[in-house]
Amino acid sequence: WALHFSDEIPRVAIFVSKQDHCLLDLLWRVKSGELPMRVPLVIGNHPDLAAVAHGFGSRFEHVPVSRDTKPQAEARQLQLLRENGIELVVLAKYMQVLSPDFLAGFPAVINIHHSFLPAFIGAQPYHQAWERGVKLIGATAHFVSEDLDAGPIIEQATVHVSHRDEVEDLIRKGRDMERLALSRALRLHLHRQVMVYGRR
Repeated sequence: WALHFSDEIPRVAIFVSKQDHCLLDLLWRVKSGELPMRVPLVIGNHPDLAAVAHGFGSRFEHVPVSRDTKPQAEARQLQLLRENGIELVVLAKYMQVLSPDFLAGFPAVINIHHSFLPAFIGAQPYHQAWERGVKLIGATAHFVSEDLDAGPIIEQATVHVSHRDEVEDLIRKGRDMERLALSRALRLHLHRQVMVYGRR
């Protein structure tokens, strides 16, 4: 067992790329008091969302990542996490895979994946779902492990779709599920209502 004080507000860093819907949702929920956490730091591998972070009073750091510079980029990210006293990282549509070395240095990471895992792992799950003609799509918030999209699942959200929906419709509906699953997962984690047992 462990003892935690309810007035302790964790310091969370959000990693982003170019899509803003999950970042905006989380920062708004923090500002409204719905999520008991502080977000002193937002790190992006693109500079696109700097204004969003600054608008909510968060520091934004642009850390470009390429195949050749990934070790140096992740070392910089880890340095920023230490300097800012970060306790949890949230990948809010961060379109990079964290390396085993990063996770060894900072294992407390939650990701939002845009499919109802374990279905449609990896890139372009909405395209995969449309090609298969599924009638239900979803999003999954999970702890990050070294295996792609295979960490313990925290929360999932789903919505019905039909043969009338195009890929763009699935993406639009899926974004709502991504926001919902990620915010629910964070709420559960922040209130210490998540217990990991094996891969579950």
